[in-house]
Amino acid sequence: MRLVLTGRHVEITPGIRRLVDSKLTRLERLLGNALVSSQVVLTREKDRRLVEVTVHVSGDHQLSTRTEAPSWRAGLTAALEKVHHQAAKLKGKWTERKRQRAPASAVASLVAPPEPPPANGPRVVRVSRAQFKPMSVESAAIELAASGDPFLLFRNVDTDGLSVLIRRTGGAFGLVEPER
Repeated sequence: MRLVLTGRHVEITPGIRRLVDSKLTRLERLLGNALVSSQVVLTREKDRRLVEVTVHVSGDHQLSTRTEAPSWRAGLTAALEKVHHQAAKLKGKWTERKRQRAPASAVASLVAPPEPPPANGPRVVRVSRAQFKPMSVESAAIELAASGDPFLLFRNVDTDGLSVLIRRTGGAFGLVEPER
């Protein structure tokens, strides 16, 4: 996060800079990577101490506040508490928007009309289509071991037919071949 600290009729001492940095860490923890930059302006007018805080957040959001207090510590605490409240409200909106997204099945049902259930017999749903690569049983076992799938359907180069390799308990594989 980029911090711009400006003093109007005030000298920015290392103590004031540390105070601003320590107060902004709480805001950094809340917003994380969404926090782009912060601008803090400290102004002294006669007996008044004004603190203006502007925070730029990703998505063109800008959080800002202005407070007046008898000391820099009290002014910074009040200003950053207001900005923290605004940031918490903004982050709540972001998380609420993520929760309210429609699941993919609901979107799919809006796009295509649902298929009527078959009159009798089990319902079959096509999951995917695949081309079965010709491979040996050994290479199929290596590919099944590398993937997390429970089985692998492949074209056996030895028999030139379709074969199924099944993952069994205990780390062994089972081979299912059609009769000739």
